[in-house]
Order: sequence, then structure tokens, then C-alpha cells
Amino acid sequence: MDVKNHEIVLRGGIIIDGTGAAGRPGDVGLRGDRITGIGAPGSLTGGNCLDIDGKAVCPGFIDVHTHDDRLVLIDPEMTPKVSQGVSTVVVGNCGVSLAPLDLDGREPPQPLNLLGAGKDFRFKRMSDYVAAVNATRPAVNVAALVGHSSLRVAAMDDLKRPATSDEIEVMRGILAEALSAGAAGLSSGLYYPPAQASDIDEMVPLASDVAKAGGIYTTHMRDEDDYVIDSLAETFEVGRRANLPVVVSHHKCAGRKNWGRSNETLAYIDGAASKQEIGVDAYPYDACSTILAADWVDETIRIIVTWSTPHPEVAGRDLADIAAEWGISQKEACARLDPAGAVYFDMHEDDVRRILKHPLVMIGSDGIPHDKHPHPRLWGTFPRVLGHYARDLKLFPLEEAVRKMTDLPARRFNLKDRGRVAVGYFADLVVFDPATVADRATFQSPIAQARGIEMLFVNGSLSFSVNGLTIGRSGQFLSRRTLI
Repeated sequence: MDVKNHEIVLRGGIIIDGTGAAGRPGDVGLRGDRITGIGAPGSLTGGNCLDIDGKAVCPGFIDVHTHDDRLVLIDPEMTPKVSQGVSTVVVGNCGVSLAPLDLDGREPPQPLNLLGAGKDFRFKRMSDYVAAVNATRPAVNVAALVGHSSLRVAAMDDLKRPATSDEIEVMRGILAEALSAGAAGLSSGLYYPPAQASDIDEMVPLASDVAKAGGIYTTHMRDEDDYVIDSLAETFEVGRRANLPVVVSHHKCAGRKNWGRSNETLAYIDGAASKQEIGVDAYPYDACSTILAADWVDETIRIIVTWSTPHPEVAGRDLADIAAEWGISQKEACARLDPAGAVYFDMHEDDVRRILKHPLVMIGSDGIPHDKHPHPRLWGTFPRVLGHYARDLKLFPLEEAVRKMTDLPARRFNLKDRGRVAVGYFADLVVFDPATVADRATFQSPIAQARGIEMLFVNGSLSFSVNGLTIGRSGQFLSRRTLI
């Protein structure tokens, strides 16, 4: 692409191109929604030259694991994500997607209620959701997975059993429309009640349809605790039988008995990855967040309540303190708080670091934006990787941290012309200060913008700036037809 005059020039930064290659000084030119030039410092000219001397410029971060399905519609500024440098979100994870599902006002079963109430599930077809996203025009790009649990809710009258052949065919029909509308693939949440009764014979036909469409399969596995290896085996078998790439969602070794097992699980993943296409995502914290369930409470780990419908006043408090105040057990407190959400401190930091460092691992926030007192990963994931893990702990070079957030997920999810600073690629670009970038969201105060993210461009438009520059929303739905 030969452009002498660029509309915007980011001048004199350190270019970290997303591939893992060493950063280098240079200028980056933009015109329209594309990168139109890369040159030596001071070599590019344009109508608007922005001096970013000493700052890093890299591809926009791709959050491969989100529950932002509704957030992109009701809060299209997407401040929790753009303030971290996120330019693209993948929604519909863990088997839970806002579309394609119309509940006609009926309340959704857990964990679908993490996305919203019955009135929010109003998209019978994925094409309806695509139209809503494009009409809203959020500040980030959106790629969507179809949730297996959402398919089950749409097709079945009893979620506590395997689907019949007729019900599987209904699910395949709904999935076919979603894939035709541009869905990136299928996700499952076999860990959760709506999908626990499903088996591999239910999953493979759906995954096979996704494979034929060129999509991907991601999964919150059946177990991340004592039976984590068995669950990995089931995940990889689905991929082999359906002949499609699989992604292990938010990989962890949960529960005290399993702390330290990441050596075992990563070796198992490596063995399988030598024979089939496998990806992994993780977040940089030793605590998870999901629904509050008595079955997951053993009174040996700390649990913070993130929301409760009958007792909204307890959001942000420890379950142990609530139970003690009420004079009951933590399990009994769960019943009184239900429905509710929680943060569980069920991982060991050594496992977190070992998993984050693995070359197959991408970064995904797994933030739950509608929690009253959310996990800090919603606001802090990407700066935490850059600042705490790469710069401070030196777990990996800064360039490797960026690769895990950009080129690696772009390749894994077939996001065409994204994930690299390269001429002809979409102008999704982050400018940040490597010396100061840091997360500021904590478990006590989880809603806080990160430090050190200076600018974010999405499709060539400025979507976030700390300097009060003009901001525009130029995100779009990334249809699978335009991804590959």
C-alpha cells in the first residue's frame, strides 16, 4: 500500500508488532480503517501527527473470553475494555450466549442469568443480534460464539437429561442460522447445570457443523478440579471426532488438592497439541468468578459475594462474614443469598504463572460486567499482564505478553488482518507506557481504570484517550464470513 500522506501518524514510538519480535522505534501511519505505513522515526507525514515518543504502539488487544454480549448493546462506550486497550471482544463463552435465544420474558436458568434477565434474551436468531450490534456501533469489535447451554434452553423442556436425536436436530437448525449469520463458532459450559447432562454424542454433531463452517469450539470444561485430566481428554476427543480447533477456556487447577497440577495438565495439553489444533486462554488472577453455589463451598477458601438478588446489600462482602453474622453455615448462607454470584479464591499463584507463561496460552478476561461488585479482571486483566507479570515479575518479555493478546488470538480465531502492526492490517492500535502501565482494580475496589493506557484506535478511529481528544465509536460485528 503506497500512501505518501497518512491521515494520522503515530510518530516516534516503540513498535511492538504482535508477533513476538523485538520492539523497534518507528512511525505508524493510518488512513481510513487501515494501517497504511510503517517507517523509521520521523519518516512519515500526515494530516494529524501524534508524538508518542517513548511509548509503545502495538495491535489492539483481543479479549478472547468475555461475557460482554449485553454490555456492547447497553453500554456501547465499553469503558471497562477500551480503557485497557481492548479493541475486540469475543462474546458467548462458557456455553452462555445472549443469542440465539428468545425467552419471551421468562427468567433464564443459572448461569445464563449472568448475562441478564429474561427480557434481555430477545434474539431468536443470531442475525437479530448482529443487526443490534451494528446498529448500536459499540467502541469495540465483536465476534460471537453460540452457547451450547443457550441452544439447550431453546430446544429442550428438561435440561437434566441428554438431548434426544430430535432435540439435537433442533439445536443444529438454530446453530446453522447462527453460523450463516456469521457466528465464529460454538462454546460449551459442561460444568454448569444446564449442560451437565449432555454427553459427547450430543456435542460432536454440533461441533461437526461448526467445523464444516470453518469455526472453532471453546469450552468451560466439565471439571477443572479433581477430574481436570478427564475433562481435557473429553474436550480433545470432541475436537478429534468433529475435526475442528478447540480452545480450553480459563485453564486452571482449582481446589487445594489440585494446586501444583498445572505441570501435569500443561504436559497433557502439549501432547494433544502435537496431534490436533488446540488453544488455551487464561486470566492473570488466582481467583475465579461465577454464580454462588453451595456445592462449590467447602469453607477452606475465601469467597466474596459479587451480587445477590434477595440481599443486594451484601455485594463485596466475604461469605464467611455474612454467614457468621447470620449465625449459619456458609452453605446455608448460599441458600439465603440465591440467586447470587461470587469470587472464589480457588487457585495457587504458582499455577497461574505457569499457565500464563505457556506459549499456547492467550489472555482472556472472563469478566462479568453485570455483577454489582465484579471481579477486578473486568477492568484490569490486560494492563496486569503487561505491568505486573511482564515488567515487574519478568515472567515473559513485553513482546511475548503482547503476542498473547494480539497475534496469537487473531490467528486462533481467524480474525483476518488483525492482531499485527503491519501495512494493510486494520488500524486497531494501542499506545501505552511500558514504564507505568498497571492495573488499579482490586478485589476491594474492582471498578477502576488502569494506568498507562494512553490511546486506543479501533478501525482507525480513536476509541479511548487519556488526553481528552475527540472520541468515536467504530466497532463492528466481525462476521465469520469476513474473519477468514
